[in-house]
Amino acid sequence: MAVLLLNASFEPLHVIPLRRAMGLVVAGKVDVIANGDGEIHSATRSFPVPAVLRLRYMVRVPFRQHVALSRRAVLIRDQKRCQFTHCDRTASTIDHVVPRSRGGEHVWTNVVAACAPCNARKGSRSLADLGWSLKKRPIAPRGTVVLLSSAGVQTVPDAWIDWLPAPA
Repeated sequence: MAVLLLNASFEPLHVIPLRRAMGLVVAGKVDVIANGDGEIHSATRSFPVPAVLRLRYMVRVPFRQHVALSRRAVLIRDQKRCQFTHCDRTASTIDHVVPRSRGGEHVWTNVVAACAPCNARKGSRSLADLGWSLKKRPIAPRGTVVLLSSAGVQTVPDAWIDWLPAPA
């Protein structure tokens, strides 16, 4: 289980393992903002499982690097939904808006999440050839997507929603 760690200013810093989170709680370095489900038992005490922690001191945040373009990161950015307007299925593949065979690049602004049937149907054709459009324009992710994809988080727990900035 993973725990969201916030700076003293409530800015998301990291997603940390539960074991590290419990070490910070026991050491008194964090405040528990939201609890998850269940308890953790030690020899003498029981602790609720934390979901969101806030450091009691400020940590300087270095410049956030860009996230590498990967299938997993594209699916997280697009919330695992097919990005073609006519489709509401869950996405499991990625598709190049301008096909690579037609000079399209493998960059964030040319890649979207797509379900397998739409991806197969589109093939190497353009959106104009099919009369299709996108639900939203693909952009390079920043902030939250970088934080979540670098930690391998596929689904955002409900307890984290209030503490993460809205996607751009």
